[in-house]
Amino acid sequence: MLNSGNAVKVSIYLSEGSKHHGVPAYSSILDFLYYRGVSGATVLKGIAGFGADHHMHSAGVVEISDHLPLKVEFIESREKVNELLGKLEELAGSGLIEVQETTVAKPAQLSKKKSAAPPEHIKIEGKARMMRIYIGESDRWQNKPLHIALVEAMRANDIAGVTVYRGIMGYGAHRRIHKDKPLHLSQDSSIMLSAVDTEEKLNAFLPLVDQMVEEGLVVLSDVDIIKYSHRALDHEQP
Repeated sequence: MLNSGNAVKVSIYLSEGSKHHGVPAYSSILDFLYYRGVSGATVLKGIAGFGADHHMHSAGVVEISDHLPLKVEFIESREKVNELLGKLEELAGSGLIEVQETTVAKPAQLSKKKSAAPPEHIKIEGKARMMRIYIGESDRWQNKPLHIALVEAMRANDIAGVTVYRGIMGYGAHRRIHKDKPLHLSQDSSIMLSAVDTEEKLNAFLPLVDQMVEEGLVVLSDVDIIKYSHRALDHEQP
């Protein structure tokens, strides 16, 4: 991790179409920097420019050039950059590499995790309940897709988690077959939402489901929680 003080900024100028072993050069460079522990890197795309061939390239409305300039930029310690330069020269090919002394006034910091214990509602062990909600992709609630509204409602009501599945074939109460076809995406495919939480939490949420789902199927099942891992959220994450 970078510290405040002297450092080096490296800028690698490439053509968007340049490749290394069949892979876009900028992608190979990013992978190399990532797996060599560089603190961070950014790829910037130009909208016009020219290079060593002295040909002007620009992005047009009708035609997007694949020869526009790209810049990969990162900041690291002088020692780290010296270790990487040899391989970077190989990856950059005919591109230009610029190394510039710089000063880190404030280093980036990793997001801090919450020190407090996770809320009790997400600590599920042993017996729990699974709620499955079967609806159509075209179903809506208050001018938005119903499955999105249900996910938002579950999150607002502290349901531990929910997953939305899109069916590739099925039929419902009207007994019409719905399926995806080549070159045609059905707007009324089957959608299933699956959520697992305590019986109390899901029972408390059911009245809202009843209001939102006008036509569909809601199923509750007993399940055993084998493992449930909670990923702590940052203070700044909504």
